[in-house]
Amino acid sequence: MKLFEVYSRYEIEPVKGSGSWVWDEKGTQYLDFYGGHAVISIGHAHPHYVDLIQKQIAKLPFYSNAVPNALQEELALKLGQLSGHEDYQLFLCNSGAEANENALKLASFQNGRKKIIAFKNGFHGRTSAAVNTTDNPKIQAPINKGFEVEFHEWEEPESVWESLKQKDVCAVIIEGVQGIGGIHMPKNSFLEKLEKQCRKHDTLLILDEVQSGYGRTGNFFGFQTSNIRPDLITVAKGMGNGFPIGGVLIHPAIESRLGMLGSTFGGSHLACAAGIAVLDIIEEENLIRQAAKNGKILMEELRKFKGVKEVRGRGLMIGIELPFPTKALRNYLLYEKEVFVGSSSNPNVIRLLPPLTIDTDEIDIFLYKFKKSLKQARKGQLI
Repeated sequence: MKLFEVYSRYEIEPVKGSGSWVWDEKGTQYLDFYGGHAVISIGHAHPHYVDLIQKQIAKLPFYSNAVPNALQEELALKLGQLSGHEDYQLFLCNSGAEANENALKLASFQNGRKKIIAFKNGFHGRTSAAVNTTDNPKIQAPINKGFEVEFHEWEEPESVWESLKQKDVCAVIIEGVQGIGGIHMPKNSFLEKLEKQCRKHDTLLILDEVQSGYGRTGNFFGFQTSNIRPDLITVAKGMGNGFPIGGVLIHPAIESRLGMLGSTFGGSHLACAAGIAVLDIIEEENLIRQAAKNGKILMEELRKFKGVKEVRGRGLMIGIELPFPTKALRNYLLYEKEVFVGSSSNPNVIRLLPPLTIDTDEIDIFLYKFKKSLKQARKGQLI
């Protein structure tokens, strides 16, 4: 049997990682400024993370949600405390797509509606409902299009307010910071008015923090520069540092009932051990503050580079927009300079999503290599 080919792959296979670095099978060392799609939050192979997983897998890696699991309670407690959402409830699943799928389902359970407002250039996953709210028809099969979705620009909020007035919108789903769309941030004033309008019209507000959550932006959640309390907050990626885990933080006003949601593997013992280790490290190593500080340094230096059109972002969620497509430059960075960076649905944008554990020496290495590579691009050799 061969693999079903659906991925564009680089011809490099990392086989080992430590901190902000990975090594391929030939022993070549690479600086990881992408973290496998923002997944690596606490660095590769962190000793505490490895220790908790090893101890748990030796005891009990899995039993079903038909029995109590004290690790789920511990994870929920730590997540509530560190995120500032102690009064919320937690449903555990396996991925960001599943988290958004369940959030959309919960919203529909609440008000009995099924129309969704989402935003252009957004991405919410590839499961059936989540992909229907993702602004990319190329990844939507006919079977996915089972309910109406309106895609709006958040720079033109009047159309959102007009739609909400019809009182038929189930939920608004929005990213705390748009990731795949090229690192775009909704204004705090927009988020705050959006929350008020949703409350007024009995519409639930879903904050997709799958990529922008877990300290990446210099707050625990990307939306926390504003003064809002979403009905539902979705998390994944950095939540497990590579172990599959996702979750929905649910406002205390939403009541649960038995059988409402479910997952065979969601919140397994091993997944919870990974999730607890991540929160331990974020707290003990003060990684949220570190992300804010190092992200500011990185963006300030990048803005000085000749040929950079714009640098956008918060913390260590950064988009570099150039006046030309970046594919050749990204390949040069990887194959010639041994640096992983990320792409975007905007071909002119490079995304930086390094581990929150990066230090200033690693930032200097990246800046040096990026500057050299950008110089090659300006000469026309990488365009």
